[in-house]
Amino acid sequence: MTKKLFVKTYGCQMNVYDSQRMQDVLAPLGYQPVDDAAGADMVILNTCHIREKAAEKVFSDLGRIRKHKKAKEANGTDKMIVAVAGCVAQAEGAELMRREPMVDMVFGPQTYHRLPEMVARANRAVGRDRIIDTDFPAEEKFDHLPQQVSRQGYSAFLAIQEGCDKFCTFCVVPYTRGAEYSRPGMDIINEARQLVEKGTREITLLGQNVNAYHGDGPNGGEWTLGRLLRELSEIDGLDRIRYTTSHPRDVDDDLIAAHRDLPKLMPFLHLPIQAGSDRVLQAMNRKHDGASYREIVTKLKDACPDLALSSDFIVGFPGESDKDFEDTMQMVRDITFIQAFSFKYSPRPGTPASAMELQVPEPVKTERIMRIQALLAEQQLEFNRNCLGREMDVLLERHGKLEGQLVGKSPYMQPVHVSGLPESALGQIVRLKITEALPNSLGGELVDAPVQNRDSERKIA
Repeated sequence: MTKKLFVKTYGCQMNVYDSQRMQDVLAPLGYQPVDDAAGADMVILNTCHIREKAAEKVFSDLGRIRKHKKAKEANGTDKMIVAVAGCVAQAEGAELMRREPMVDMVFGPQTYHRLPEMVARANRAVGRDRIIDTDFPAEEKFDHLPQQVSRQGYSAFLAIQEGCDKFCTFCVVPYTRGAEYSRPGMDIINEARQLVEKGTREITLLGQNVNAYHGDGPNGGEWTLGRLLRELSEIDGLDRIRYTTSHPRDVDDDLIAAHRDLPKLMPFLHLPIQAGSDRVLQAMNRKHDGASYREIVTKLKDACPDLALSSDFIVGFPGESDKDFEDTMQMVRDITFIQAFSFKYSPRPGTPASAMELQVPEPVKTERIMRIQALLAEQQLEFNRNCLGREMDVLLERHGKLEGQLVGKSPYMQPVHVSGLPESALGQIVRLKITEALPNSLGGELVDAPVQNRDSERKIA
């Protein structure tokens, strides 16, 4: 019997991957994904705990889902199972259960491989018999997930590493995702081959500290991320490879050489720095300083001269002075970033930074975030404008907003729209001449027919 499954994903790409694998785990039980919670047999909210008021956003959504659950019960049909998963569940599971009685299941990001057992228990539950599973189990969840993966699309995520041992003072990830763990290399290769067989042409490797990857090789040795990238680049039909999120401390010579040697590895890297002030970086426990970050960027650009960078920035960290903030602004000016994520610092319960003195006043944080975002937006627009007249290989992935328009992704993650191509062009890599540059996207015209395994465009200033 087919059952309807609605999954809402919050936050990072790892959560997107986890949500897809939850669907794979539940498929043998007859659950098929739907786009609306109304009438669903099971609803999963896969949550993120990184940003401020994360739990309150979940409770707001649960209020809307409560209406759907009551409507389903009023119709006399099978009950709706409501589950909260992910990092909010891991950090605040007991509080979720206390505040929202209609939640049937709460489970953390390390236990969703046990979903079939949890669902069976939920279906047998009587009265207030509810399920909470926020342990860090001894068994690795990846060993217990289905070997077959479902089709994800022309671009797909593939988790290779999970957890974090860095313990930045502002971050909850080590407490919600646990210690660093790297999957065996051949497991990743086999999953990548399956995705390619199902039509994927671009894979993004995921990890909380993805370049900390050190997985078991097939002959008893250890693979670094650089070695894994080389193995993946040998897969026929896999045309593009990316990875995120990186930590500056784990950029080694092997990874830098991969950026030099592998045409399939896109010339775009997300390398968070968080702040440009050494004093703030030390307070954040980032374990690197501004000079070492600059040195890493220099080595990467020496290996791949057209490499472009994206980063993360936190402004208003406890104790951040005007000079500290100006150091961050100067770092942005010196390096330039074509994309970035910037946030005002918000205390996360249980993290060391939340108890620090000298919390920065909210008006000061607001003024600083506006300044840095203006500078970052200026750099992004300048990069997009520098693309005008260039030819770029674009992977077409979806329909655009206008009739006859298709939208794809450049090597630098920019959305690129083009008109006049047939439906059959979806999933193809086409060469476009860039004719329009907007703050967040590009427009282009077809130069020639779709290309197969062509090296990415590597001449953009």
